[in-house]
Amino acid sequence: MVSKPDLSGRTAFITGTTRGIGKRIALGLAEAGCNIVSTGKTVEEDGDLSGTIHQTAQECEDNGVESHAIQLNLRDEDTVSAAVEEAIDVFGEIDIVINNASAIQLSPVENMPANRFDLMTDVNVRGTYLTSRAFIPHLKEIGGGHILTNAPPVAKDRSPGSAAYGWSKLGMTFVTLSLAGELKSDGIAANAFWPVTAIDTRATRYFGMGTEDDWRSPEIVSDAVLEILRRDPEQFTGNTVYDEDILREAGVEDFSQYNITDGDPAPMSAQMFDPDYERSDSSQ
Repeated sequence: MVSKPDLSGRTAFITGTTRGIGKRIALGLAEAGCNIVSTGKTVEEDGDLSGTIHQTAQECEDNGVESHAIQLNLRDEDTVSAAVEEAIDVFGEIDIVINNASAIQLSPVENMPANRFDLMTDVNVRGTYLTSRAFIPHLKEIGGGHILTNAPPVAKDRSPGSAAYGWSKLGMTFVTLSLAGELKSDGIAANAFWPVTAIDTRATRYFGMGTEDDWRSPEIVSDAVLEILRRDPEQFTGNTVYDEDILREAGVEDFSQYNITDGDPAPMSAQMFDPDYERSDSSQ
């Protein structure tokens, strides 16, 4: 186990907290004492989809922190701006911004309708851009902070069979690393994080990305985010990190605690964006 940072008194604005990785990140930060702004589109239970932003907010509060839920459509600039203003009004100070929400559809170009391409572009790239941009004046005013994005290292120039999704995720990284260069002198860190293996989420199951033997729990991503937040934003910025790598640096040797089964998860998620990816350490 890694030592987790004390985030008492800090507040994080997280997109896409209804379920999966986003919810686990919110709960992980709450367990470390961080107040949470829970955002997403789902405000009422759906028969096919469990969870709402309000349920996540309540579970965060069960950890003894304050939380506030805001319905958010990342495709609408005015809605994003209003959500940022509301979050700042409620908490006074937001020093952690996490771009987690993402749309996904894995299809070759021939089978990908233009409106689905637009959806992934708008939610993934433009949503990251709008959310980060809206917080910049506030982060500068309070003297620094963290912008984190759930997106992979840019290690390829093509993605046959998933061009639209691949471009949109790499676009998220491109925006984030560009922000790191623009905001370094203001003490604002911008980093991207990505899992090495597939993570057990609704999308993973829906698209049939392997089996439970290939998956890890969202806790590994949450712990990686906490490790990034433990670092000095003036020193650690402009990075794209894999969860395994940063946790191994923090002292994790046995990753089986995150596995869904006793299987040995392959680096499926890393290889989706870097076919030549190999683990730097044989331990898994």
